[in-house]
Amino acid sequence: MEGGTLEFPDLGKHCSQDSCNQLDFLPFICDGCRKVFCLEHRSYVEHACSNADDKSRVVVVCKICSLVIEKKRADEEEEKILEDHVRLGNCDVTKKVIKPRCPVKSCKEILTFSITYECKTCRQKVCFKHRFPTDHMCATAAIGESKFLLALASRRESRSAANCRRETKKVASRPSTSIS
Repeated sequence: MEGGTLEFPDLGKHCSQDSCNQLDFLPFICDGCRKVFCLEHRSYVEHACSNADDKSRVVVVCKICSLVIEKKRADEEEEKILEDHVRLGNCDVTKKVIKPRCPVKSCKEILTFSITYECKTCRQKVCFKHRFPTDHMCATAAIGESKFLLALASRRESRSAANCRRETKKVASRPSTSIS
């Protein structure tokens, strides 16, 4: 039976894996061996594809300049590829991209596009964990914050003094009741 059901004989295909033979309505065709497989056996490793090496790409990353070098053959050794890269003068330390990090002393977060925040007051770029002025020791915000705290404290003092005067007036205006 090629695939499908009795009602729909052209619908779906059976997995080519001998141990599986599952009817799959969304089958995968391997680009190496051109056989049909189910979701579980679609990878080269799962169905032991004989042509897997023809389609795979393997790269080596240079630790000096961070350049990605593709292996031409599967049997090439990584050390030899890197030695040739350095020997031919293709390795340039100045091309290495140094990723910016959060300037907060104990933070080691790399500042990527999605987690970078620029402070509105000091224009310093920090990670999201340190986006508040008190978290990254923003000098401008600290001055503004101290003024704010001083104003808040003076307002509280004046309110508490006014409340004390009000309480004193209430106690004085109450009629005294004596129990005899």
